[in-house]
Amino acid sequence: MSLPRLLAIVLLALCCGTAAPQCPATNTAFDAGEDLHYQLYFNWKFIWMKAGTANLNISQATHNGQPAYRCHLITRGNARTDKFFMMRDTLVSYVSHDLLPLYYRKGALEGKRYYVDELWYSYPANGGVTLDQRFVSHRGEVSVKQEHTTECPYDMCSMLLRARSFDPKDYKEGQRITFPMADGHKVRQATLIYRGRETFKMDNTGDTYRCLVFSFVDIEGRKEKEVVTFYVTDDLNHMPVRLDLYLRFGTAKAFLRQATGLRNPQTALIKQ
Repeated sequence: MSLPRLLAIVLLALCCGTAAPQCPATNTAFDAGEDLHYQLYFNWKFIWMKAGTANLNISQATHNGQPAYRCHLITRGNARTDKFFMMRDTLVSYVSHDLLPLYYRKGALEGKRYYVDELWYSYPANGGVTLDQRFVSHRGEVSVKQEHTTECPYDMCSMLLRARSFDPKDYKEGQRITFPMADGHKVRQATLIYRGRETFKMDNTGDTYRCLVFSFVDIEGRKEKEVVTFYVTDDLNHMPVRLDLYLRFGTAKAFLRQATGLRNPQTALIKQ
C-alpha cells in the first residue's frame, strides 16, 4: 500500500458509510486555499532518515461546468530513498460543494512500475450512483468497468474531504468502522478501529496537539494486520498531523510540517 493512499485514508475513520439518500453533505471543515505539507521519515537499519515529502492542497475549480473543490495530493521520495525505491505519486479528485465525488485520478510510479486509476461518478434521476472505472497497468493494459450501487462509493481523496465534517464525539474506544472505497477496478469494504484520544508533542516542530487516534487494518481470512496508526486533530479541522506506517518494506512516519489556509481555529494545538 502506497504512502499517498495511507495519507488519504487518515480521515476516513470519521465516516461510517452512508446510504445513497445521505450522499450530499455540508462542509464544515475546510475551504479552498487549504495547504498541508508533510515530512516523511523511513526507518533504515534502526536509523530514522528523511524519506521525502507529501503535499495536500484544496482549491476552487469547476467540473463539467459545475462549481467544485479540487483536491491534489502529491507524494515524492527524495534522492536518498530513490536509490532503493522510486516513489512519485499524484492523486487528483473533484467533489461538488455538497461533497459528492465527481472524478478521481491516481498516477503512481512505485519502484519501476507506473499505473493509473480513474473514476467517473454520475447520479441517475432514479437514484443510486453509477461508477465508471478505468485502470491502466504498468504494462499498458487497459481495463474498464461500470458499477451501479445504492451505497455511496468514494475514492481516497473524496472520502477524505467528506469525512472531515463528521463528528466522532460518540465513538467508543475499540469501535470498528467500515466504509466502501473505490479504486480503478473495484469497490471494497475497508475497516478502521478507534483507539481513543491522546495528547502528544511533534518531534519535528515541537508543537503539541490533542488528537483522535485510529488504526487502519487489513483483514485476510481470520488474520488482521495493522497498516497505519494515525493522529487527527480533535477540533473542527480534523487535520491529520502524524502517521505511523507499517509497510511491506519497513516502517515509516509522516509528520505535519506546515498548515496554511485552515477554515477553523486550531483549538487542538496547545500553545507552549
